[in-house]
Amino acid sequence: MLEKNSHIPIYIQIEEIIKQRIYLEEYRIGETIPSERELSAQFDVSRMTVRQSITNLVNSGLLYREKGRGTYVANPKLEQPLKGLTSFTEDMRARGMEPSSKVLRFEKIIPPVDIARDLMIEPGEEVFFVVRIRNADAQPMAIERTYIPVKIYPELDEKQIMGSLYALIEAKFHQKIGNAVQQMEAAIVSKEDSKFLQINQTAPVLIIKRTSYLSDGKPFELVRSTYRADRYKFISEIKR
Repeated sequence: MLEKNSHIPIYIQIEEIIKQRIYLEEYRIGETIPSERELSAQFDVSRMTVRQSITNLVNSGLLYREKGRGTYVANPKLEQPLKGLTSFTEDMRARGMEPSSKVLRFEKIIPPVDIARDLMIEPGEEVFFVVRIRNADAQPMAIERTYIPVKIYPELDEKQIMGSLYALIEAKFHQKIGNAVQQMEAAIVSKEDSKFLQINQTAPVLIIKRTSYLSDGKPFELVRSTYRADRYKFISEIKR
């Protein structure tokens, strides 16, 4: 129950109560929670106070709103550690989820100058340009745009790229993957990607740019991935 004389603001107390109800499965994933009017009556507070609590929980990804329908309990976000070099396929299988891909584009192109520079290839050299939607349990999680030097894997085809590129490199091409350098930023989803990811056009996304290298230091991949911010969160362990 609320402690109205507590130093903890009422809206934060309400947030914690709603969280507890979710964790105890009183409010279940995919189901609506009581309306603002119902919650304000339960807690004997104003609807504005309840709205602030719900908005904070929506912003944190625990709840989501559907216009004209109500507020729902969201699926928990997947935690992606910012250490260790793994593929999307490996990450999803480690979580007991079934990964799959839908290839939207697979073609040879002359990449922009900055892409060629990052891949350490000469201007005018071809790369495979691959656009894939990455799914977990048939739900879209991310869209990837990948550039792979043709001269390293000239026989690469669309069928091979349906699964894990890392597994393909290690198992079929017998090469050892070394390390990667990646950058992360927050953004608002593009109109095109919102359709593929099945989110609205004002939704936030996480954008990861990763350049991956073989053990000899040769870059074999540059990928720009757009992740749904409502399904993903990245964590890191920091030691002093």
